[in-house]
Amino acid sequence: MLARTLIAIFICASSLPVASAQQDPVPRIDRFQAGYYHFKLGDFDVTALSDGTLPIPADVLLTGAKPGEVAARLAETYQTTAVDASINAYLIKAGHRLVLVDAGTGELYGPTLNKLAASLGAIGYQPEQITDILITHIHTDHTGGLMDGQRIVFPNATVHVEQRELDYWMSAANRARAPDSARQYFDQAAAKMKPYVDSGRVKTFSGATQLFPGIRSIPSPGHTPGHSFYALESRGEKLVFWGDLLHVAEVQLPNPAVTIVFDVDPAAAAAQRKQAFADALKGRYWVAGDHVAFPGVGHLRADGDGYRWVPMPYVNDYYVPALK
Repeated sequence: MLARTLIAIFICASSLPVASAQQDPVPRIDRFQAGYYHFKLGDFDVTALSDGTLPIPADVLLTGAKPGEVAARLAETYQTTAVDASINAYLIKAGHRLVLVDAGTGELYGPTLNKLAASLGAIGYQPEQITDILITHIHTDHTGGLMDGQRIVFPNATVHVEQRELDYWMSAANRARAPDSARQYFDQAAAKMKPYVDSGRVKTFSGATQLFPGIRSIPSPGHTPGHSFYALESRGEKLVFWGDLLHVAEVQLPNPAVTIVFDVDPAAAAAQRKQAFADALKGRYWVAGDHVAFPGVGHLRADGDGYRWVPMPYVNDYYVPALK
């Protein structure tokens, strides 16, 4: 299973329109987009942060769909199968803590990404101020931003990750069983995580764990062995950070059985998705997806046999005192 999955990752990643920082795509806009969006969740201040977007071939990467289904569902939302996938992270201001959920891509996936530090700076924070980072999983579009070459980007942060997830990607035995072409993914994971491990800045947990007041982990294995959701709860409100529960919402919401080549265990990932969708609908709580169109926060509603995304309404109600 490991070898087959990693071979698929290698083949598909090699075919992406933007696969390295050396490739210069034709720009479609000539201005920076705003890379942040603030909102309140009970007593917490939360900010969605954009690391950028990456064009991906959805019809190549998604698996388990009927012939033509991916193209047809994307056409319903006026898109082609060349989908611009968002890479999102989230900042939680929790008392004296600044908690980041996932850390972006860093330099690994090309020039349209690696914007997390700029988005963070635009809201007045520097990486040195981050106290904690919650890693949903160790795929390097979520951990690539931890390092800039040999430099630790978040020197004062404790990185929280599921023990099983860390063990999987740091395993020399797993790397040895992988084909030569796929070992780079273990190497990248080690390059991004091991400096934090070596400096004593990684704190692991196992299963459902209360990490801080109002913040807890929820086991969600499937996409990777130690994939974790994080629930944020305050004053009767709830938001669950889904990580990589879904990659192409326009396809996987109406058909949760559709998987992606990056799933380590596709069957478990599909089952996890169905369960999470049903629970979000029943609980009527907010959810946030790392690859849902920025800012990636919304609700689910039932739509036939599947679901539909209801994005968080845009609010710009910051009060500016009148000048005297």
